[in-house]
Amino acid sequence: MTSDLGDFKTVGRYQILKKLGQGSRGAVYLAKDPYIERPVAIKIYRLPDGIGPREVEAYKKRFFVEAQSAGRLTHPNIVAIYDADLHKGLCYIAMEYVDGSTLEKFCDPHNLLPLEKVLKIALSTCRGLEYAHQNAVIHRDIKPSNIILGSAGQVKITDFSIAYVVKSGRSTLVKGLYGSLSYMSPEQVREEPITNRSDLFSLGSVLYELLIGKKAFGGKTEYSIMYKIVNEEPPPVLELRPELPKIFEKIVSKALAKDPSQRYQNNMDFAYDLRLALNSLKGTPKETHDRELLNYIQGLPFFYNFAESQIDEIISASNVVEFENGKTIFEEGEIDDSFYILISGQVTAQKGGREVATLESGVCFGEMAYLTGEARSATITSKGECILLKFSATLLNKLPESIQLLFYKNFTKMLIKRLSGGSQH
Repeated sequence: MTSDLGDFKTVGRYQILKKLGQGSRGAVYLAKDPYIERPVAIKIYRLPDGIGPREVEAYKKRFFVEAQSAGRLTHPNIVAIYDADLHKGLCYIAMEYVDGSTLEKFCDPHNLLPLEKVLKIALSTCRGLEYAHQNAVIHRDIKPSNIILGSAGQVKITDFSIAYVVKSGRSTLVKGLYGSLSYMSPEQVREEPITNRSDLFSLGSVLYELLIGKKAFGGKTEYSIMYKIVNEEPPPVLELRPELPKIFEKIVSKALAKDPSQRYQNNMDFAYDLRLALNSLKGTPKETHDRELLNYIQGLPFFYNFAESQIDEIISASNVVEFENGKTIFEEGEIDDSFYILISGQVTAQKGGREVATLESGVCFGEMAYLTGEARSATITSKGECILLKFSATLLNKLPESIQLLFYKNFTKMLIKRLSGGSQH
């Protein structure tokens, strides 16, 4: 047995087979679960020497954050946690074993993956992160070595050991500078409050490295790396790889925006642009693009009770429109029978020249003019780049009554929610 574990050949009920890797917080071993007859990965931490009882308890508490956070997550793109316990001075977590390698080996300029594969990995990571974020878990340490590419092509996020979990008003966040420096967001470096957008910045850094073969924010010292993250832009990806489609520059730049409000606001926004980039690589036909759009729209809150076939009809009865930052979508006082659903990005609502609300993706707006025929009650302006579904009365009235009824039902729920919050658009 390796010296890391002394004379241990087992940990708990698990039979240790071989060492898989060494991290800053512990080692990972391939083991066998003799009861279920399956391979597992065992992550083992030895408590630091020379610390007192109080420090031991604090250390154990930090360690079990990973079990508590990742253990609640069951998703195809997140490594499953099976068990966590203490054994003869060792903290250990038993988890799903994925036969493959981390993304580190593909961050070498001489061993880059095909562009299509890179985009699919980023998409899968977005899906896993979206599920984690929906369950109040922010990873805080997304980096190539914490994303596994399995031999069968599956993508798995691992290592939730410094995750930020907010549940019922309680937080697992330990103050201080935690994580892997080159992949931290500016707000992490400044030790400011973090949101899910911090993970998206880290994923943008991983995407940059998979495309270019070098870190977006490298440096010889910790200070130089921190300075670059907060103050400098990395060399543009098209400057280093001119053959890349232009959309790659847009995606990376938006993901790595210093200001979180200028970044992708959620994983679905990020994933939408990744799908567009994937389609652009092969000149994907319109039917496939519509399919990707359908998959994306299915995840928006407004369409939670629509069937796939109904969404397919909605796409055919709407127009996809894009707006750059600061563009007016419609103005207060206009008379128009169209309304919009925000697919990606943000918009602001102003009344009498005063901003009254910021709307996020998945929200419908402009429906009051459609329903009543009255003038617009607010001016709507894009905040950053945004993508919208635009509907007109003529197109919507051509849809089956069952779909129209669902629209009216969702309009009603949304209006009640807005009125209870004191805002209308």
